[in-house]
Amino acid sequence: MMSANSIGKANDSPIRSYGLSNDRGEAVEDETPSIRDMLAVNLRAARAARGISLSELSRRSGIGKATLSQLESGGGNPTIETVFSLSRVLEVAISDLLDHRAGGALTVVRGADVEVLSGEGVDLRPLRRIETGDGVFEVYDQVVRGDAPQRSQGHVGVEHTIVQSGSLLVEVAGRSVEAGPGDYVAFDAREPHCYTASDGPVHSVLLLQYRADERLDGRPHPVLKG
Repeated sequence: MMSANSIGKANDSPIRSYGLSNDRGEAVEDETPSIRDMLAVNLRAARAARGISLSELSRRSGIGKATLSQLESGGGNPTIETVFSLSRVLEVAISDLLDHRAGGALTVVRGADVEVLSGEGVDLRPLRRIETGDGVFEVYDQVVRGDAPQRSQGHVGVEHTIVQSGSLLVEVAGRSVEAGPGDYVAFDAREPHCYTASDGPVHSVLLLQYRADERLDGRPHPVLKG
């Protein structure tokens, strides 16, 4: 699952976010660990919680045992495919593996400071995890590059995509739709799906929605109807 399309070395600095946390109501910088460091800690915890050995996780995910060991040590170059595969096998939200929670009334995440998580055809910048009641939303800046389709075998949750520029082909369980600027597409992410940039890079906002207790073998998560 590992590839050359991974976290860029130029973005190895910690993610910086800002929250209203002092008496003067000023936005104060808060540094969190890098994606590699967060994945290492959260992957070990998720695997331990499921009682899955490294060898068994390798078998289920198709990721080499040596690669998993490297990821759990904070090394390697995790890709979108790797993280999504681990999310699917461990049945946890993506943000449970890449968690960086900022506090305060005002939160500002500078895109230039966020590490890029890349896959075969997509670059993702994880911006925010939002918890409300028993629901979880993950907010990503997403660029579908156009050099290759981005395929997924499925994972927990509902995907919401809002296209900002370009033309995006979305395929879900054998059905396809073309989405342009301002268009919104949502689907059950447990179904196999694919994003393809039809004519050059596509810029979009990706929201992943979960129930806090959602699992792949649970009841289907209903797509919101507007």
